[in-house]
Amino acid sequence: MRRQAQLVTPGSSGNHGGNSGAGPSGWRGVVAGLPPQAFALVMATGIVAIACDLVGKRGVALTLTWLNLVTYGVICLLLALRLMLYPRRALLDFADHHVGPGYFTWVAGTAVLGGQVLLLLGDYGVARVLWWVTAALWLLVTYGFFAAVTLARRKPRLDRAISGAWLLAVVATQAVALLAAQLANARPWGGDEFVFVALCLFLVGAVLYLLVIGLIFYRFTFLPLDAAQLAPPYWINMGALAITTLTGATLLAHQGDAAYLSALTPFLLGFTLLFWAFGSWWVPLLLVFGSWRHLVARYPLRYETEYWGLVFPLGMYSVASHHLAEHLGVGLVAWLAGLFAWLAAAAWTITYLAMWASGFGARSRRMPR
Repeated sequence: MRRQAQLVTPGSSGNHGGNSGAGPSGWRGVVAGLPPQAFALVMATGIVAIACDLVGKRGVALTLTWLNLVTYGVICLLLALRLMLYPRRALLDFADHHVGPGYFTWVAGTAVLGGQVLLLLGDYGVARVLWWVTAALWLLVTYGFFAAVTLARRKPRLDRAISGAWLLAVVATQAVALLAAQLANARPWGGDEFVFVALCLFLVGAVLYLLVIGLIFYRFTFLPLDAAQLAPPYWINMGALAITTLTGATLLAHQGDAAYLSALTPFLLGFTLLFWAFGSWWVPLLLVFGSWRHLVARYPLRYETEYWGLVFPLGMYSVASHHLAEHLGVGLVAWLAGLFAWLAAAAWTITYLAMWASGFGARSRRMPR
């Protein structure tokens, strides 16, 4: 049986290139082992900061914002070094069915940081620059990844390739649309054509979700699944719907002159509620999966980079519920927004402390299939 891909973490030797002996050590080991999904930390920190601000914790939100700016800069530097020093490893990871989707966190992390800078620091100029960076990254990662995995001569079986990480493509697409809508709501920029682009990306992300979630649901219900495979990225099943909900709610709040947007308001509100409802449906099932994984199957609970893929959906569900409640006027939705803000903040704190305690997960582990 062919060797499974490894989860590369800072300090590990990576999963590509060379023999099976010891990989680079020291700072080179950190660079060589930088996981593709490293920007999930930026995604989680950004959305948790926004959620904290919505429940009145402005000081915490601003602290997390400045921390996130530094974190983003450090990870960008590490990624740039990896691309320069270990281009083959980075390229093989990018074209890998299992670990390649992690690069979509670069897109989503940049967009979430842009929204964080806009909403919490009020810096429209920086947020606008980050949108252009996000848009360029989205084009590069989306078309590069799907072209690479489609044209690959050798492809893994579905159960060895598909995971919740594939839904990061949806998150990245909605993140580009969301930041565009946030910028349009903050200040007239780009005219109604720009809002039209955001609306189209919102719809593209919705269709992408339907395509990927069908494969994931099939994998859940008809193929063998063990505790190691039931990994935290499956929370993105809900997180992708949450950011879709937030994008829809942000478009609904647009006060421009676009006649088409006014005509589509009932459609947009209905679909936004649909995404929120299905995202809410996932939460109890994902809690059951996690409980079975750690309490029944006794899978060890230890820090891994992929746990940020659990924190982000909690924060995004809180922010999405808050904005949806403004359109619906339903108290239950607003209450859930507050509850999940505290859950997200607690999850972020635990995961962040565990990251430092584990030395940034500086051990090579196998990525669940």
